[in-house]
Amino acid sequence: MIYYTADPHFGHQAVIRFQNRPFENVQAMNDCMIENWNSRVKANDTVYIIGDMFHKCEETEAILKKLKGKKVLVRGNHDEKWLRDENLHQYFEDITDYAEIYDLNNLIVMCHYPLLSWKKDSKSYMIYGHIHSNTDMDFWPLIKVRERMLNAGADINNFMPVTLNELIINNEEFKKRN
Repeated sequence: MIYYTADPHFGHQAVIRFQNRPFENVQAMNDCMIENWNSRVKANDTVYIIGDMFHKCEETEAILKKLKGKKVLVRGNHDEKWLRDENLHQYFEDITDYAEIYDLNNLIVMCHYPLLSWKKDSKSYMIYGHIHSNTDMDFWPLIKVRERMLNAGADINNFMPVTLNELIINNEEFKKRN
């Protein structure tokens, strides 16, 4: 099975306030996201983390050891610092800035930053992160009408990795509300 997530921000206390996450503290957030991840992901599943896996996290390696599945990181703006520890690279199948795969016979293009134009954009999906659940940017109206642009952000996907079909449904619901 293939799963997607973005912007979990493990270890980042301030993201709870910035994104109105429903957690009392960073430990509760980390524990919930680890539990959610491991309740779905099996050892042979692949999870694409589309950026900002950790930020200001003091237990990066301990969390990586707990998370099941094969992990591919599509780097985000908050990944540079913690990735300086090359020992952490062993927990990933790949670390890249951009990725293309096929899932359910669909071309999937992944970048942490939302791209308004991408390879075969009328037939493929652009999966991104970075914006969390924010809809106040000037480019949001452009994203909102692009049904093939899918936000993998933890904030709109119940703080867990999701399948392509779940991602499509969650994004349809999010775009309707916003």
